[in-house]
Amino acid sequence: MNHLRELRMKKGLTQLELSKIVKVSEKTVSAWELGKRNPKPRELQKLEDFFNIPKEKIFFDLFSYKM
Repeated sequence: MNHLRELRMKKGLTQLELSKIVKVSEKTVSAWELGKRNPKPRELQKLEDFFNIPKEKIFFDLFSYKM
């Protein structure tokens, strides 16, 4: 689970618009939002910079370690 969809919608962006900002396909953004794929480090940084929110807060499951 992540907050990407919520953040994208608050900015009034479509998946296509966000995909152009991050330079990935619309399908990739959809997969991120559904938790089917995780962004690469470079993409995480672009999302963090765009939303001005730490990547750990956007993709908290990606950074959550279970013991």
